[in-house]
Amino acid sequence: EKHVEITDSINYAKRIQDAILPSSALMNDYLKNGFVYYNPKDIVSGDFYWMEKVDSAVYFAVADCTGHGVPGAMVSVVCANALSKALLEENVRETGSLLDRTRELVVQSFSNDSQDVKDGMDISLCRLEGNTLQWSGANNPLWIIRNQAQTIEEYKADKQPIGKSDQNKSFTSHTIQLECGDTLYLLSDGYADQFGGEKGKKFMYKPLKKLLLNMVSST
Repeated sequence: EKHVEITDSINYAKRIQDAILPSSALMNDYLKNGFVYYNPKDIVSGDFYWMEKVDSAVYFAVADCTGHGVPGAMVSVVCANALSKALLEENVRETGSLLDRTRELVVQSFSNDSQDVKDGMDISLCRLEGNTLQWSGANNPLWIIRNQAQTIEEYKADKQPIGKSDQNKSFTSHTIQLECGDTLYLLSDGYADQFGGEKGKKFMYKPLKKLLLNMVSST
């Protein structure tokens, strides 16, 4: 009975977490050729994806929060709300500054005099306006496969999380010009860290890049 009650409770929590995710209609409106692969291991997830439209710019992100399952899901709600607040209520527009302010809000949310909490998230954040992409990352990269290219163009993130850390610096904003046929990938470490195959080892990033290149070349 207890197992059933706990599972029912987590399934209901999933409905709450789903409320912070952008709807399919919103994504189809602003990223018509986009897709999301989102498959939580434990019903609820420490990973989430996010999107907002402000004037002529579309903001979208993929984030990986501290923890898995219920703890990770609770952190994801705090982090997603902080991101939306910084953008929509405080009107922070540049991606690097947006991550700076989100970090401040997340640290405030988890600050407690009696306990030093270092929960937070890694994130890859984009601002797309026309063919101009602005991007910033906290530990998570941006991958671009240019039209007809055989390699992945990788933009490395700043090596710091959105959360409390020993050394904080301002996040870098990268401006990138896109062309028709370019493909963007934002990701957490979830896919690359999957165990499987004959030897039960992690999939890893190199095979993932090869898989994505094969997908693009076959379309």
